[in-house]
Amino acid sequence: MHIFIDGYNLIRQSIRLRRFERQSLEAGRNALIDWLAEYRSRKGHRITVVFDGWVSGSAQEERDYSAGIHIIYSSRGVKADDVLKRITASTDEEILVVSSDREVASYATRRGKATLSSLEFESIVDKQSAAAVDYETPDTKDDDEEDNRPINKKGPARKLSRAKRQAQTKIRKL
Repeated sequence: MHIFIDGYNLIRQSIRLRRFERQSLEAGRNALIDWLAEYRSRKGHRITVVFDGWVSGSAQEERDYSAGIHIIYSSRGVKADDVLKRITASTDEEILVVSSDREVASYATRRGKATLSSLEFESIVDKQSAAAVDYETPDTKDDDEEDNRPINKKGPARKLSRAKRQAQTKIRKL
């Protein structure tokens, strides 16, 4: 799976990363790249972060590669949202678009791509980081202490739509 992230959107939505951006834009970008590189080392997904070059970017789109993360800086006058839309429309690859921007998310969804808001993505990555730490420290709980009561389900089963089930399948791969 290839994950495309609206960089500044994630930084500004994130509780963890927002404080770095208050120091400088570069500090925020570096903190995001470091955090994503740690996630990538555990999961192995290809990750591309798109940053706005809307106001002070160069005349042409620039690409960079740092710590296993692909980075795209949009050209001056072009928003990261537009770059994400262009990539979403031009690829048949299985991708996940991470942006809290409704317009970007709905555009990607209409094209059959999975989407997550920035906060949902951060939450999933943080849970997996905590689980990785828990996995490394052995649990002292005995198997006999587990609760083996049967689960009584009540009410009719509710099946998600096909599109939502496919999106959930992609998100589970995170």
